[in-house]
Formats: sequence, C-alpha cells, structure tokens
Amino acid sequence: MKYPLIVSNIEILGGKPCIKGTRISVQMILEWLASGASIQDIRDKYNHLAIEAIQQAISYASDALGNEIIIEIEHSKAA
Repeated sequence: MKYPLIVSNIEILGGKPCIKGTRISVQMILEWLASGASIQDIRDKYNHLAIEAIQQAISYASDALGNEIIIEIEHSKAA
C-alpha cells in the first residue's frame, strides 16, 4: 500500500480521503497549505498528526491529480 496513512471510508466525510484515525481530509490539508500554512503550522495545531501523515496526504493528492485528464467543453451559444 503506497499511502498506508490515507484512508477512505464512506461513513467518514462521505468517503473523502482522510488521514487514518482522524476526520482530517486530504482536501483540508491542501486548503491549509494553499492559505499559506506550513506543514509545521498544521502539526502545531493538530499535534496528534504525524508529519509523515501530512506528507502522505500531499503526495496522495499529487498522484491523484497526476492521473486527472481535463477536457475543455465548448458550449454553443443559444440563438
């Protein structure tokens, strides 16, 4: 298993990928980082999180996006 600290359970946050044993989603980790927080800032706020778990969340998101294909759809203008 490439990301043993990242789990998805339909009964927890509707199945969003989360850090194992928490309700902290991968998405939430990315939102904190996007807002300017550092990994250490996240760790300081949630001291029960291992830095390795935060790093796995980031790597998981990167891999997930690496497999994403974006297709632009043109909408016709109504006459």
